[in-house]
Amino acid sequence: MRLSSTPENTATVTNPVIPGFHPDPSVCRVGEDYYLACSSFEYFPGVPVFHSRDLVHWTQIGNALDRPGQLRLPLDSPSSGGIYAPTLRHHDGRFWLVVTNVSGDGNLLFTATDPAGPWSDPVRLPGVHGIDPDLAWDDDGNCWCTTAGVGQVRIDPHTGETFGPTRRLWSGSPGAKAPEAPHLYRIGDYWYLLIAEGGTERCHGVSIARGPTPTGPFEPCPANPILTHRGTDHPIQNTGHADLVQAPDDSWWMVLLGVRPGGGTPGWHVLGRETFLVPVSWTDGWPVVGELSPSLPAPSWPLRPAPALPDRDDFDLSELAPHWVSLRHRPPEACTTKEKAGWLTLHARGGSLDDTDVTFTGRRQQHTSCRVRALVDAADGRGGLAVRLDERHHCAIEVSAGEARVSARIGPLNTVVASRPVPTGPVVLRIEVAAVHTVHDARTGPDTVTLGIEEPDGTFGELASLDGKYLSTEVAGGFTGRVIGMFAGAGAVHFDWFAYEPVDR
Repeated sequence: MRLSSTPENTATVTNPVIPGFHPDPSVCRVGEDYYLACSSFEYFPGVPVFHSRDLVHWTQIGNALDRPGQLRLPLDSPSSGGIYAPTLRHHDGRFWLVVTNVSGDGNLLFTATDPAGPWSDPVRLPGVHGIDPDLAWDDDGNCWCTTAGVGQVRIDPHTGETFGPTRRLWSGSPGAKAPEAPHLYRIGDYWYLLIAEGGTERCHGVSIARGPTPTGPFEPCPANPILTHRGTDHPIQNTGHADLVQAPDDSWWMVLLGVRPGGGTPGWHVLGRETFLVPVSWTDGWPVVGELSPSLPAPSWPLRPAPALPDRDDFDLSELAPHWVSLRHRPPEACTTKEKAGWLTLHARGGSLDDTDVTFTGRRQQHTSCRVRALVDAADGRGGLAVRLDERHHCAIEVSAGEARVSARIGPLNTVVASRPVPTGPVVLRIEVAAVHTVHDARTGPDTVTLGIEEPDGTFGELASLDGKYLSTEVAGGFTGRVIGMFAGAGAVHFDWFAYEPVDR
């Protein structure tokens, strides 16, 4: 998130506030501190947790689900499975997090006194059905859990017990599919039920209803949907899955997911669904969402820039930073900084990126143009750098036995694109992602992904270039975005450092 000024010296902020694959944001405020959690799907650790003092600058402070006892993702669970749509709330001196693990464990509830962790073991909610669970407490202390559909049941959040059958509440606009992402709030004299509808693609939108009690009856807002970019040429699309928060100055704000498609038709988004911020006002007891744009007026309070992710990790610490994620689990014997001091060592399990148990550790791509470099020693194995969307959509440059190879998997097609000899010993691998700003025809992709070797003099020895649309959600399907990282396909592969650099084009 960048802070800039117009010629009139009016401060603005740049959306998205949390770029890259950070969908389904849920936010709560405690005093002057804001906390936000996102979906993580098949990646471990799960549910990244962020902190901010101004709603604009966010720092990842941990992952709520960071041990196998909290997060079970079987090796045969599909990509875009796993952890869906957390709701994060603060109540009675504790933080509460409820999520759905669609890969086997259903709805789960966790608590913590510190949102940075540790978080509790899960409380299972077998009587809560559906995805996207929400938590809200009424004045009598009753806890209501509302899920996609939209259904609701009262629960004991300490034990997971449910009371009575699930009741249907309000299912959004007539004819709109997929009413989901419910959030229930007590604001003034009403209970408000905020939902997403229209599906999470181009028709996504946000609607709201209100009623006298948490169980309704609910009347819809006459201006529904209160936010959507469907049918427009707006640069931010798929807007939905929102959450509301009130600032200390009594202003209201909304966080939501959206995508930034690029290229020609139909437009391809590659970073996944990102977290955006938009102001909210109130008229006649209904929220009115301000203009959601890539640049919007800054909040009235002082902005507090947060530390950015480091451009380079030298793997000098005993544990990986929280922004590093792996696939489904991360056994210490497969991914460690303790085996070779100052290096990250990956031990192969699956033989390639096509396998669900491949040893892979990466970070989300957060910029439309970026450069990734790593010093790799594959004397004891085979591995390198990869851009991953899922098992059927990825590209990589790997080294072994004095040779570097670029491979690409696009659906059923899997091929070695190029190769060249390299000296024995450590070598710097490099990936350049360049956004395309000029559309030559309707088929022009959103970016190019170029893979190669960095020569001793620092020049880039390109081996192959791929049209980035083949590593997009519109091609691959699913709910995730690109993750760029390191992998081992055979034996042990050592990484001295990994550098991620945004490139302003």
